[in-house]
Order: sequence, then structure tokens, then C-alpha cells
Amino acid sequence: MRKNVVIMGAGGRDFHNFNTYFRDNPSFNVVAFTATQIPEIENRVYPRELAGNLYPEGIPILPEEELSEIISSKNVDLVVFSYSDVSHVDVMHKASEAIARGADFIMLGRKSTTLRAKVPVISICAVRTGCGKSPTTRLVTRLLRQKSRRVVIVRHPMPYGDLRKQVCQRFQSFEDLDRYECTIEEREEYEAHIENGAVVYAGVDYEKILREAEKEADIILWDGGNNDLPFYHSDLHIVLVDPHRPGHEVLYHPGEANLRLADLVIVNKVDTAKKDDVDVVISNVKKVNPKAKILKASLEISVDDPDAIQGKRVVVVEDGPTLTHGGMSYGAGTIAAKRCGAKEIVDPRPYAVGSIREVLEEYRHVHNLLPAIGYGGRQIKDLEETINRVPCDLVVIGTPIDIRRVINLDKPTVRVRYELREEDPSVLQEMLERF
Repeated sequence: MRKNVVIMGAGGRDFHNFNTYFRDNPSFNVVAFTATQIPEIENRVYPRELAGNLYPEGIPILPEEELSEIISSKNVDLVVFSYSDVSHVDVMHKASEAIARGADFIMLGRKSTTLRAKVPVISICAVRTGCGKSPTTRLVTRLLRQKSRRVVIVRHPMPYGDLRKQVCQRFQSFEDLDRYECTIEEREEYEAHIENGAVVYAGVDYEKILREAEKEADIILWDGGNNDLPFYHSDLHIVLVDPHRPGHEVLYHPGEANLRLADLVIVNKVDTAKKDDVDVVISNVKKVNPKAKILKASLEISVDDPDAIQGKRVVVVEDGPTLTHGGMSYGAGTIAAKRCGAKEIVDPRPYAVGSIREVLEEYRHVHNLLPAIGYGGRQIKDLEETINRVPCDLVVIGTPIDIRRVINLDKPTVRVRYELREEDPSVLQEMLERF
């Protein structure tokens, strides 16, 4: 008899685990996915075109809040935890909920879900959302190009729209972002790589994506999402840790697993972190992975017009996921505003509307700034209206993308950028040489 299965996810790792382990497996019957973290990704269907012959009607994607009811009503035997950046405590709360309802609870490991490429793979991952993976990927891309290598980036999935249209996506221009109707979150991950001259692949079926990427790459760079593990077998695994959140490197799933697997650990943001916190992070790294190389680095923050901030009342817009499930209460935009002498960082919460107000009510640690949340058209409009309602002189854009491409602002703006700068560039260069 086939075991009834629920896969808990957030529109990424859950689909990959299904595709690689469950899709054509006659021993299991996946009765539902559950969805969380990302707004409005539930109440869809994982389509039959992706689900395979065992699922002619597709598979429903339901809210995680209904997990207990689904386990009982569908006689579920097995719950598979398949999303990232969750504290070890919260993972076990989910396990307790499943076990109390009579189901087994598991997490799939690398042997069950990791695909092998025909070309070398470098993976760049982290222990938490917002550690600086994308700037690191851009730096590694530039270094490999200096060696005349053809580099293709494969990005962790963010399939928030019509899954049938997102099976295998290739991005080389800003027009591709429009063609695929990318959300702000997707643009935040792809746009800077495109500006850097790179080709980016993403989507839903990472076997198909891998085979397409291999056709035009000497080396594949896996650009991780949240703190998830790579979907591809990695020949060089680079992991970032963040001393602004000391201790988190061993407190979150699957970030700790990433740390234990790392060949190179980059301790980022050391220029803006406390020395004691840097020491705590390095000590934890050495305890769980004494063989890993350790490299200190900074995020070099620049502003396109720093004088425009001096003496102004500003509203700061930061990277959304870093502030929400990443747990940070500030970002590069906030640091830049303070460095450049802003008179005041205006609290936007009284002026928030719609879904943006709901996000700020849910994530109460976020003060005096706005997360650039835009998972759909309605939310993008809510963000636009919220920013325009804030009484200020200037908008400081601290997001990885230029949000002016997707929303219309009625105030002057400045853009904040950040790039990785290593304390000892020879460490990464030597590792790439050996690779």
C-alpha cells in the first residue's frame, strides 16, 4: 500500500524534494503540499504536467495552518519538512504537531535529493537569510571570468506564479524579468546578476534546469536561497555567516547543516559588527567545522548621491526577506542613511496600507523602515502607496534591485549598493585556483 504523504514547504525546496524523491515513487501518495512564509502561494495546485503520471489531477497546495486537519482527514502516514530558515525549536514544534496526530516526521538528506552535474559546481549558501550570498556570487563570477571561464548561475527557486510557466526559466536581460512577470523578490535575486553580465536559470524542475545550464557553462554557480542546502552536488561549498546575528549559525535549519558542510566560511559584515560577536561566530564555526577555511569580509556600502541624504527626513526601504523570515531589524539602507547624516529616519508604520500593513503587524521587530515586499501585483501597489504616503524628503532604496523599475515614487530617491570585500583576497582566489 502507498503511504500517504504531506510535504511542508514554501514554494521551493518542497517541489524539489517531490520531483527528486516522490514524483515517480510508487511507494508514496503525496496528498498535499502545505505552504507558509510567502503570502498567497497556497490554494494553488501543483499541476499534473509537473506532478507526473501518478497524479493526473495534480496535488493541492494548502495553508500550513491546516496541517493537523489534513493529517487526520487524509490519513497521512508521513510529514516531510521541506523549507528553510526555521529555528531548530520551531522545526521541532512542527514535528510535535505531526507526531501528535499520528504521522511520522522526516527531513530528506542530500543523498535523496541532490542532483549531479556534468560540469563543476560551486555552491554559495548561508546560515541565515540576508548574510550576503548574492554579492559573494557576483564576486566569484568576476573572478572566474578573469580565468576565461563560462559561468552560469542557477538560483534557488522562487516559483510564486503559474507553475506551468516557470518550469525552466532563463534570464539574460531586464526584458526577461518582465516576460516572466517576476515579483520584486525574484527581481532582487536576478537583477544584480544580469547587471553583472551573467546568465541566470531558475524555476521549478531543477533536473531540466541543470541540463539546460550545462549546455552553456564551464562552471555552474549555485546561488542559494534563505539558508537552504544546494540542490546540486557541490565541488566547492562556500557558506556565509553573519556576526550581526551571533549564535544563529548553529540555531537554524538547515543553516547549521550548511555550516558543517562548508569548505570555506565567509564571516561577513565584520566592519559593522561588534568584535565580540565576530569572535563568537568564529568560535562556533571552529567547533562544528574545524576543517573549513575561514575568511573575514565586509559589505562595502555605497550611495549614488550621499550628499542628498545629509539633513533630510528619509524613509528607508530594505530587502524584504532579510527583514521578515531573516529576522534582521535593519539593512544596508539604514546603515547608509545614518552614515550620510539623515536628520530622521521616518517610521512608515502609521502610513502603511493593505498587505504592507499586515506584514509590519506580523513582523513587529521591524521598526522605522519598510521591507520591500512584493510577491504579486496587489502587494507591489500597496508598497508603492505606502512609500508615497510617508511624509519625508527622500526615499533611501536599500534593496538589491532598483525598485523604481516596478513602482512609481513621488519623492526624490537615492540608491544604496553593496559589494563583498574580503580582508585577505588571496584566500578565495587560492581556493578557486585549486578548484
